[in-house]
Amino acid sequence: MTGKDVLIALESRFGPDIGPRQTVRDGTPTLWVARSALHQVLRHLKDERDPPYRMLYDLTAIDDRMRRQPPDGPARDFTIVYHLLSLQGAEQIRLKVALSGDSPSLPTVTDIWPAADWYEREAWDMFGIRFDGHRHLRRILLPPTWEGHPLRKDYPARATEKGCFTLSEAKEDAEQEALRFHPEEWGMARQSESSDFMFLNLGPNHPSVHGVFRVVLQLEGENVVDAVPDIGYHHRGAEKMGERQSWHTYIPYTDRVDYLGGVNNNFPYVMAVEALAGIAVPERAQVIRVMLAELFRIASHLVFYGTMAQDVGALSPVFYMFSDRERVFEIIEAICGARMHPGWFRIGGVAQDLPAGWDKMVKEFVQYLPPRMDEYDDLVMNNRLFKMRTKGVGAYDLDTAIEWGATGPSLRACGLAWDMRKQRPYSRYEAFEFDIPVGCRGDCYDRTAVRVEEIRQSLRIIGQCLAGMPEGPYKSDHPLATPPDKARTMHDIETLIDHFLNVSWGPVIPPGEAAICVEATKGLNSYYLTSDGGTMSYRTRIRTPSFPHLQMIPLICRGRLLPDLIAVLGSIDFVMADVDR
Repeated sequence: MTGKDVLIALESRFGPDIGPRQTVRDGTPTLWVARSALHQVLRHLKDERDPPYRMLYDLTAIDDRMRRQPPDGPARDFTIVYHLLSLQGAEQIRLKVALSGDSPSLPTVTDIWPAADWYEREAWDMFGIRFDGHRHLRRILLPPTWEGHPLRKDYPARATEKGCFTLSEAKEDAEQEALRFHPEEWGMARQSESSDFMFLNLGPNHPSVHGVFRVVLQLEGENVVDAVPDIGYHHRGAEKMGERQSWHTYIPYTDRVDYLGGVNNNFPYVMAVEALAGIAVPERAQVIRVMLAELFRIASHLVFYGTMAQDVGALSPVFYMFSDRERVFEIIEAICGARMHPGWFRIGGVAQDLPAGWDKMVKEFVQYLPPRMDEYDDLVMNNRLFKMRTKGVGAYDLDTAIEWGATGPSLRACGLAWDMRKQRPYSRYEAFEFDIPVGCRGDCYDRTAVRVEEIRQSLRIIGQCLAGMPEGPYKSDHPLATPPDKARTMHDIETLIDHFLNVSWGPVIPPGEAAICVEATKGLNSYYLTSDGGTMSYRTRIRTPSFPHLQMIPLICRGRLLPDLIAVLGSIDFVMADVDR
């Protein structure tokens, strides 16, 4: 059933509760739903459709109060947006609910998808939208003492717009007290009349939490009774920044989201802008993008592989694997001029053509790494102690993974061969031959094994890029992607003005919205951009894979030993900038 068929079926079933359809640039079926019918419609799409939209892929909000109201939607102050994903055919649908007033609210959907818990808390934190029936609606990315909701349009975007910051002794004491954990607020209770709470703060500064991240543990001996992840220490307003930078000057900011993923952060952003502007990317640029994305996938997975082994007690592998990661960075630096944060993708293509000698470096690397991977298998994956620490630990089944929004290796480890590069190919991925590694148990060992095999599959893709790199331009000649040639600017004033405005202000992107999703290093990553016809994004939404994955920590750690929690954290493969943005 096509997206259009689904819309027709919904309109037929729910009648006037289904509002107007909205035309969007990414082709995703998009419609408005009455607040009173939201629960019924979402439940129908998840449980009664064939095929069903089983995953709540994203939930976010838009403050519409300062924009020109588009003609294909109702009058509103705020919009709540639900992105649903069907794993059968990789079909998506976007539902919107219009809200009015300064304190809007609507029912929670945590009873339909447990993954909605953190998304709704984020919408409350950033926009002040309440979700009636949510069991614990409180701030998630900002401190509990924070005043205001930063993604509202009337909230200052720059520190210079606010007064000088002062921290009195009384305020410092109040901030410290606000960090105190009150177990009763989270529904925790004594295990018996003769016992008391026993808590351990793991983090926010601990080697095994891979960043500034805190998990409050309720323990009985070394057994984990319950766990409460506490995130937000790394939050720096990446989405707010996207709404005050021009379309092209925001590209380097995206590098810092999953800071191990490099250009995989640029990828969905520039593709979303290209969808908004109708920019076609040349074939050579598409293949260059794929090669760089796979090089960064290898670099990220090598970090995971080494640190995962280190987390469970094997200290040698990380040194070997980081050494191999340096070889990847040597290639990336030769091509992009930078290592971890190249900011090298551009709207319409890439920043430069491949340098002379790139093929020799890439060829040497794809020949060098496979024998090393075989050695690492003996060192780690076939190690008896590693297997004892990871097999059967932190396991969940496929249905659980889908309910909680797990994607990437965390989903494939449960036995489902689902990869966006195959299901909905982008940037010519359909022209490459590679396999989708899967596990069968969904445990720490399988999540590791899937990523290890993905390194080998990335090498296959890079080898094909090397053998079949097409000729042609590395960037589109579309006027919104490339300013007039510099030499031409000396001939007439109009061309000079055009060049100046394109370089200084950036392109004026037509009104509309688009969300583009890619298979990033840790799962599905997407940018949902709304343009109001200006030189900056009206709304920038970053959906990262690590955010929903960390929600699952209490579910998969209850009843396990404390050392098992460390193995689980390592196997999730998260970085906190990807969680907090």
